[in-house]
Amino acid sequence: MRFWDTSALVPTLVVEPRSPSVSDLLAEDAAIAAWWATEVECASAIGRAERQNILDAERAQVAFDRLDRLVGSWHEVGPNETLRRTARRLVRVHDLRAAAALQLAAATDAAEANPAGLPFVTLDSRLAAAARREGFSVVVPAAPEP
Repeated sequence: MRFWDTSALVPTLVVEPRSPSVSDLLAEDAAIAAWWATEVECASAIGRAERQNILDAERAQVAFDRLDRLVGSWHEVGPNETLRRTARRLVRVHDLRAAAALQLAAATDAAEANPAGLPFVTLDSRLAAAARREGFSVVVPAAPEP
């Protein structure tokens, strides 16, 4: 199992340059742990792509259907007081916005305070740096070669 940040899940839903490497990574280990708001963040990304005409209505629906399948299969880390306290600490010590801190706090919760035991998948460089400092093994899917 790996913890997946929204930034890494979106390329499994919408075709982006890193979609092949992200999909390969997911195929290696399909067990996903995710923050409870990740579904909404992914839906936001799909909706934004549709509004910006990056996706037509049919492709947006395919992406939403993929999201529904993923959500139905992942281990979701729900909101709780420990997660909130951890996120408060994280925004104080790392250069993170609130949602990124909540992602990292959820990963900490999922790792049961043993971050080295749960790989953290992200495309967000700031979040990756904070996760590394918190003891996670960070997986950043490869960018395509030019």
